[in-house]
Amino acid sequence: MALLEVRGLGKSFWGVHAVRGVDMEVAAGTITALIGPNGAGKTTAFNCISGTIPPDSGSVTFDGHDITGARPDRITGLGLVRTFQIARGFPRLSVLENLMLYGARQPGESLWRAVLRHPAVALREQALYERAVEIARRLNLLRVANNPASALSGGQKKLLEIGRALMAEPRMIMLDEPIAGVNPALAVEIGDHLLRLKADGLTFLIIEHHMDAVLRLCDPVIVMAEGRNLAQGPFRTVAEDPRVQEAYMGRRKHG
Repeated sequence: MALLEVRGLGKSFWGVHAVRGVDMEVAAGTITALIGPNGAGKTTAFNCISGTIPPDSGSVTFDGHDITGARPDRITGLGLVRTFQIARGFPRLSVLENLMLYGARQPGESLWRAVLRHPAVALREQALYERAVEIARRLNLLRVANNPASALSGGQKKLLEIGRALMAEPRMIMLDEPIAGVNPALAVEIGDHLLRLKADGLTFLIIEHHMDAVLRLCDPVIVMAEGRNLAQGPFRTVAEDPRVQEAYMGRRKHG
């Protein structure tokens, strides 16, 4: 059974159809790629699935729960977390502080909690701190754990984005171009982290334009073009599909 199931997803903006009846399934324990040329509708599909924007039509089911048009916090609470192409967070806070802010089951702040320092709050904050340290260690960010997020390199910011997603204790993470703008060595490192997380049971749906990374990390691959499904299967199979080649390179001219 698919962990994520999307049926007939549609979204228009001012009469322009960005997503046109997209179907997709993501099986548990896979790294599934969502690829396609610029303007194919990939990010719009991501936004509709993750609750950032509501779809106009279709359905989204995660782990048996209908999450169509649900709020992002409810979707995250069910274990489906997404990252963004441009790393978010609080630039003046440290890496550890950024991680802790994204921890699940936050006790929240109030005057009486601040004054009384309820033991449950202190225990949860300690647990969040320990989880943040462990995730920073796992993602090779511990050496910069006390640095402000603004001081990180582009690749380290991508790792921090993944770390923040991990703090939410997800079952599945949707990554929007996790290695865009990253130097080749760190891109390989990020890929290694994803493979290890997959081995630990996490599921991923990834938008990525670097085909070498898609070949190395992803199976299956879903191809979109002009807001529609175009092909799905192993990377080498879809890469040889004439429709996919036409979508990326344009129709060949004869004569």
